[in-house]
Amino acid sequence: MIKFYYNTAPNPSKVALFLEESGLAYEPVPVDTRKGEQHSPAYTAINPNAKVPSIDDDGVVVFDSNAILLYLAEKSGQFLPPDTPQARGEMLSWLMFVASGIGPYSGQAVHFRRYAPEPIPYAVQRYDFEAWRHWDIVNERLGRQPYMVGDAYTLVDMALWGWARAAPLVLGEDAMARLPHVKRLVDEINARPAAQRVDALKQRHVFKTEFDAQARKAFFPHMAA
Repeated sequence: MIKFYYNTAPNPSKVALFLEESGLAYEPVPVDTRKGEQHSPAYTAINPNAKVPSIDDDGVVVFDSNAILLYLAEKSGQFLPPDTPQARGEMLSWLMFVASGIGPYSGQAVHFRRYAPEPIPYAVQRYDFEAWRHWDIVNERLGRQPYMVGDAYTLVDMALWGWARAAPLVLGEDAMARLPHVKRLVDEINARPAAQRVDALKQRHVFKTEFDAQARKAFFPHMAA
């Protein structure tokens, strides 16, 4: 059975969605990052980068949410695009776009707006601009077709959904009004039973909610020195 190391952040949520959609048997293993559990030797033996999610599939360890999605899709044969070079090229391109653009710029936008110890206007402006630039590209694409890779719901839509649900936190409360095609996809996925089971997963384990000194040290070790 797959061990799924997770919390309720955007990146683990997209993997949880795939697991629920695919029906693959899995055991959720909580990693409370605000308590610093991601830095324990037991966990860094699984993911040296000390982040969630990770999976252990009967001895096959995979970390990084987008790598996990691709691994699970290929393992199960589900939620992949049509088996043509063009479709696979689009799938890989947009999956990596989420991995290298949507996630990092969205995360940095939140960090510098909400968690930086002192305001840095240049950083706030840069990451806000880049986050919007990436989301506008996605919104334009979804305005031309129902899903990220053509007419079929795939792992790329799941990868996007993890962060898209957090768009108001990343971009501001008016984000979905400015990204109507992203909102359409999010609403559609949210209505799926699998997405509702992902939300129910939050009730399986209790995670620390306070962002106190312990959490800051766990999240930002460079600030603890």
